[in-house]
Amino acid sequence: MSKEFVDKEIDKIIKDEELTFPKNMAMAAAWLLGNLKGINLKIFDVSHTSSLSDYYVLASASNTTQASAMAEDVIRSLKRHGMNFLSKEGVNGSDWILLDAGDIIVHIFLEAAREVYGLEGLWLEAKPVAIPQSYYFSNEDAEAAEKLENKDRDFF
Repeated sequence: MSKEFVDKEIDKIIKDEELTFPKNMAMAAAWLLGNLKGINLKIFDVSHTSSLSDYYVLASASNTTQASAMAEDVIRSLKRHGMNFLSKEGVNGSDWILLDAGDIIVHIFLEAAREVYGLEGLWLEAKPVAIPQSYYFSNEDAEAAEKLENKDRDFF
């Protein structure tokens, strides 16, 4: 995926009039994580159950390199829209990365570690937020986007 494509898609989500702040930021983070092949995406609305944040975003990665890349892209993309990150924990090869932006907290786990920590069990009273299936990486979607990007390059 090109940086321009990612920025355009994030801009659409951030500017979606149906999504208010900070839900739009949580949804943008989920889109990024899903399109970077993150799995088991979840968003919890904890605004009525936690004083720490309004939304928790969770994703799993297959390895530490993928998890670090996911964290870097979330930070870069949301900073473009004014989101400041108060804390970044575990970004150097940990099995759990936490990105605290105040209004949203993003948790990126290695698959095996997510079960050990069991954060979903802590937020049983939190309202889950539906994540559209289109937010998840799809080989068909990537192939179609790549064909469009390479359309002008196809000389022969």
